[in-house]
Amino acid sequence: MSDINKVVLAYSGGLDTSVIARWLQDTYNCEVVTFTADIGQGEEVEPARAKAQAMGIREIYIDDLREEFVRDFVFPMFRANTVYEGEYLLGTSIARPLIAKRLIEIANETGADAISHGATGKGNDQVRFELGAYALKPGIRVIAPWREWDLNSREALMAYCASHDIPVDYSNAKKKSPYSMDANLLHISYEGDILEDPWAEPEEDMWRWSVSPEAAPDQSTYIELDFERGDIVAIDGQAMSPATVLEHLNEVGGANGVGRDDIVENRYVGMKSRGCYETPGGTIMLKAHRAMESLTLDREVTHLKDELMPRYANLIYNGYWWSPERRMLQTAIDDSQTVVNGKVRLKLYKGNVMVVGRQSADSLFDESIATFEADQGAYNQADAEGFIKLNALRMRIAASKGRSPL
Repeated sequence: MSDINKVVLAYSGGLDTSVIARWLQDTYNCEVVTFTADIGQGEEVEPARAKAQAMGIREIYIDDLREEFVRDFVFPMFRANTVYEGEYLLGTSIARPLIAKRLIEIANETGADAISHGATGKGNDQVRFELGAYALKPGIRVIAPWREWDLNSREALMAYCASHDIPVDYSNAKKKSPYSMDANLLHISYEGDILEDPWAEPEEDMWRWSVSPEAAPDQSTYIELDFERGDIVAIDGQAMSPATVLEHLNEVGGANGVGRDDIVENRYVGMKSRGCYETPGGTIMLKAHRAMESLTLDREVTHLKDELMPRYANLIYNGYWWSPERRMLQTAIDDSQTVVNGKVRLKLYKGNVMVVGRQSADSLFDESIATFEADQGAYNQADAEGFIKLNALRMRIAASKGRSPL
């Protein structure tokens, strides 16, 4: 007899999680609560309700988390200019702590003993979901069916549906993309099929959010972004909520061929994985935010942030959003953003994002000092001689002792 009475399942309504819902009922003889999150994946989430009801699910949660996702997860991450391994803007990674948080909230509300997810035993998501869950509710049980069952192919899942009366639209299932995809307001990712060969070029019809740079307009698109404390609050003078900002940037970026990436990354579990990503809005946000910081942040603060960023990126990629070290870093990052206010003007053209203007009341740029013209004594160039000699002192001493660098 199972000691699991109720499980909260992260439920998409797709084939995998529909099988999991029934498998949990049969294997653990437990009640299943489904949770479906709308984080901007671009697909209707309400059909998940009918599918869950058809399997006898009585407690069904469908939540619109788009604003919370961008406000409390995406924006804080972009304040740090976060990039994993030089390229990946962490679109999948940053959604997982929010889903883990809501799973635990629902478990508390419904008195559930456990949570469950559809992540495989090969990927990063299992780590992200479970580290978040344990950080928020240490005694929670986690059921990961892909680590327990022997349904290891799409054909096996379809056969399970047929033998257990699970409603599946077989025509749509056969038309399903050959790629494993994950989407939210920040990005859409593609893995599997021909992408498992790192030499194979992605097919053009794979991409969903962006036109190819070759097919992008021949005329540049200009946009102006207003920042307050490191976050974009308006586009072209129009105030927008966090989710609306990202939606708009995705549209304008995708229309100009911005945001495609093809990466081989190092997964936390040890293997290398090839994935393709579309992150048009995030690509624009990163470029604009760095431009705003270049005008307003102190030099050493900027450099320290750049040193900390790879550690911060690893924490998010590996699932440690709810860790004390990530929260400590976030406090320092957010403190630096009090002066990151102003406006950045960008030019988008055939996949490129170019900064063409920036201004701020908190600017540290002093034209009277930086000018190549007469500076009226604002900077004494003779001071540079002593500055250079003092910085060269240790090298001069070493060379005089025979420690030549040649």
